[in-house]
Amino acid sequence: MRVVFMGTPAFSVPTLMEIVGQGHEVVAVYTQPPRPAGRGMAERKSAVQEAAEAFGIEVRHPVSLRDPAEAAAIAALEADVLVVVAYGLILPVPVLEAAPLGAYNVHASLLPRWRGAAPVARAIMAGDAVTGVAVMRMEKGLDTGPVAMVEHTPIGPDDTAADLTDRLARLGADLMVRAMAGLERDALTLTPQPDQGVTYAHKIDKAEAPIDFTQPAEAVRNHIHGLNPMPGAHATFTIAGKAERLKVLRAVVADGAGEPGTVLDDRLTVACGTGAVRLTRVQRAGKSPVDADAFLRGARIGPGDRFEVAAPADL
Repeated sequence: MRVVFMGTPAFSVPTLMEIVGQGHEVVAVYTQPPRPAGRGMAERKSAVQEAAEAFGIEVRHPVSLRDPAEAAAIAALEADVLVVVAYGLILPVPVLEAAPLGAYNVHASLLPRWRGAAPVARAIMAGDAVTGVAVMRMEKGLDTGPVAMVEHTPIGPDDTAADLTDRLARLGADLMVRAMAGLERDALTLTPQPDQGVTYAHKIDKAEAPIDFTQPAEAVRNHIHGLNPMPGAHATFTIAGKAERLKVLRAVVADGAGEPGTVLDDRLTVACGTGAVRLTRVQRAGKSPVDADAFLRGARIGPGDRFEVAAPADL
């Protein structure tokens, strides 16, 4: 089939590669424009643009699709279908209708649970045991369209948002090419989403990053893992009279009890509202991430020291 592909981050790349690998003709790729990034703030192309250019595919990056001329430009490509994976722009109805077979999206949740911007992080933070990906035919509403296929995957206690995103990207790529095969044969069944079980994965706010050690240990661990890699959960400790913010990337639930925020041993185990967590991978400001034992050789935090207990974010 002739395909217009729309996507931006690394999460989108496996689907683009699978579509090309299955012999479909990607007539154009739409992605977010290059943006300043890194210490030098040099313009950086999106992961999808880099992949598309490697395949020799035309790349377009309009700042909006609301202009009717954009829908006309897509229609002029004479694609059979639009495939959308974490593009980052709202698709108006004329764009959704610019290809005769419509627009299909890979969404990183088991719809209708976790519609919206941050489904992977929200699933982990909520303590979900299972999540997955869905291929959905897009319509005007936010992730409300009928679902063609789903694939489940468990969320383990060690899974971070980074880990789970990588796994879901691979599952979503396979699911989309299977859906396209069914679509090509006119054998794809679409099931409307139920009204029950709808939840919204609101965009992560930086105000959510401070760790609230008054929460149960499992909730603290899930908070830490859900915010890895961005924006990263953090806690503040004081060493040599100076307060320092520590980004916490990984943690495990551990034995122990005490006043929330108190360090319980020499392995960076911290008391929570109930139980405790052991911080296993951390990052000091301006430094690279390290395992806890490497951090402790320099920080010298031990039993009885305290992390500040953050108040819950008011969002």
